[in-house]
Amino acid sequence: MCARTARCLAVAWCNCESEGGAVSYNFQVRVTGVLLEEGSLLLVKQRLSDNRGWSLPGGRLEQGETLGQGVCREIEEETGLQVQVQKLLYVCDAEQSQHTLLHVTFLLERTGGALRLPDNSKDENPISDVRFVPVEDLEAYGFSERFAKLAREGFPGRGYAGDKQAIGLGL
Repeated sequence: MCARTARCLAVAWCNCESEGGAVSYNFQVRVTGVLLEEGSLLLVKQRLSDNRGWSLPGGRLEQGETLGQGVCREIEEETGLQVQVQKLLYVCDAEQSQHTLLHVTFLLERTGGALRLPDNSKDENPISDVRFVPVEDLEAYGFSERFAKLAREGFPGRGYAGDKQAIGLGL
């Protein structure tokens, strides 16, 4: 995604304030990765809510990172796998109590590493499991029927999807 597109996304979907002619954005960027191998999707187990513990690996973009660098770093930190970005799948947004969350999901390809649990020493919400799950079983892991269908179909209809619920991912 080019800088102009990213700025347009930010202007369209984020809370903005003007400070002396400069625009200040009040949003966070979360990057996640879809790594499909032999009909299975890479997931991490982490307490998300009372009824959901499994999710796509990923996290917040750090200052100075590109979207691609951020998702590759997060995947390696959380799973031990090295990946490269193949293509953009979805851009979604979600209103949260203090800010808007811009959620960017990429299709990935493994380039190295070995599956392992992360070093959770600094995490308030540690990851307790990392595994590949058959796409047919995603609903049993707390994913919506809509998301499971998208995974089975290879994530058609890529692009801006609006609210995260449009692709079957709630908060």
